[in-house]
Amino acid sequence: MIMEEKDIHIDDEEQKDAPVEGEKEATVPEDTQEENIEKEPKAEPNEERDPLDVALEEIASLKDKYLRQVAEFDNYRKRTLKERAELILNGGEKTIVALLPVIDDMERAMENGQKTEDPQVLREGMELIYHKMMKALEGMGVKKIETEDADFDTDMHEAVAMVPGMGDDKKGKVIDCMTTGYMLNDKVIRHAKVAVGQ
Repeated sequence: MIMEEKDIHIDDEEQKDAPVEGEKEATVPEDTQEENIEKEPKAEPNEERDPLDVALEEIASLKDKYLRQVAEFDNYRKRTLKERAELILNGGEKTIVALLPVIDDMERAMENGQKTEDPQVLREGMELIYHKMMKALEGMGVKKIETEDADFDTDMHEAVAMVPGMGDDKKGKVIDCMTTGYMLNDKVIRHAKVAVGQ
């Protein structure tokens, strides 16, 4: 009888562990178990970095950018200095090329002047050379400052003489031009020297 009680006792223990009929066995799925393990606190890879390291990296980046900018500016400065020097040396090339045909005409006029004594021929030659020269200058943006019957203008004219007794209609007007003035692209490069009515 004692044996039977023990067996029954064991059977009761087994029954406690055994699932009741009609009920599902309460088991935790393996995936859920793994998730629970993963949810345990871990050292995250994206933890906040040391502010000193971040600042040092930013300083290094800014220093690199600064050095590059300095080098680029230095190259730009050297290049512009070189270009400016070339312009100073060769800037008049266009003007000289435009004037060379005029010099050729003057040389021919001097040669022909030795062959003839007719002043009219020499005068005509000089006039042709003068017109050719003025045309070349106009092509470069040079033009005369007009003075005939013009009002005296300090921006354009330089008064070298005052002429009294010319009448009210000539007061403040240009009476005579002693030296022609010139403009280059609307900028006065030489004032016209004039006599002004007083």
